[in-house]
Amino acid sequence: MPEEPTIATELIYSGRILNLRIDTVSLPGGGTTRREIVEHDAAVTLVALDADRNVLLVRQFRKPVESDLLEAPAGSVDPGEDPEAAARRELQEETGFLPGKLEKLATFYTAPGFSTELMFLYLATDLTPARLPADEDESIVLVRVPVGEIPELISSGGVADAKTLVGLLMLLGRLGVPAPRKTASAGLA
Repeated sequence: MPEEPTIATELIYSGRILNLRIDTVSLPGGGTTRREIVEHDAAVTLVALDADRNVLLVRQFRKPVESDLLEAPAGSVDPGEDPEAAARRELQEETGFLPGKLEKLATFYTAPGFSTELMFLYLATDLTPARLPADEDESIVLVRVPVGEIPELISSGGVADAKTLVGLLMLLGRLGVPAPRKTASAGLA
């Protein structure tokens, strides 16, 4: 696959959780173009399964889509922090539980067409209560969903977040629960 060497980089915005830059690149067939790139630190997400076979999800308002979303607990990896340590911290902050066991299920880019964010997906089990203070700017509600209800939740469009869909589908496969055959668009056009 041909590469696109960067000719110039312009930082457009530098923020608390992301930066936006524009790279001018050489195209393999000749010529140049501009690529808009969101720089975002690595992140973690967890499929947390309690002893009663409930998945711990969180409901929170997401301003970019002007909607409450049901999601797997997740958050950014702090600079210099190990992703597994970040996963433990995020689960405690968002659900009030500490995982006794963490298993990495996957690592993937969330939106490689425009973002550098690399996501580490973990399965969290052997949960014990151990809350850390939540981030001040987050309003999160814990939602327990029985594993048996996950296929219907997905097919009805009750989950519209990609990282959560990936995690839930991987969990269903691991547990031998049939994945939904048909999925709704979660009210999206």
